[in-house]
Amino acid sequence: MRVTAPASIHFGAVTPQFTVPDLGRTVEYYRGVLGFQVAGYWDGERVHDAPGSDSVFAIVRRDQVQVFFSRGDGSAVRTGRAEGACDAYFHVMGIDALAVEFRSRGAEILDGPEDRSYGQRELLVRDCNGMMLVFAEDTSGRAGAGA
Repeated sequence: MRVTAPASIHFGAVTPQFTVPDLGRTVEYYRGVLGFQVAGYWDGERVHDAPGSDSVFAIVRRDQVQVFFSRGDGSAVRTGRAEGACDAYFHVMGIDALAVEFRSRGAEILDGPEDRSYGQRELLVRDCNGMMLVFAEDTSGRAGAGA
């Protein structure tokens, strides 16, 4: 059986999902320090506005970007990151203003904003669980690059 694809396929976004030991602490960090809004907590059956002891999943969002969190056992934080790599790469506009915002809220900025040879201006942040997050703005001048 041959499957034919539609004439136009477009991927709009990807959403990182992290396993973290403490949903409430993590979501509060993303809200208070990184400026995300809380979409909700789930206990497996219902959506809640605040974390509970039975919360197993949470979502935060900022503009068109979402991040999913699953509750892990103990102190486990699951990441697929190789040494020196990042866990998530966020394409943004206004990177310098974002760096000022993050600094004013106490984010742990490890590097940047810094121009890279591959046409991105990057800001590296470590979140409350040790996740490496890169926020990057396209500086190449190529239409659609990095978006």
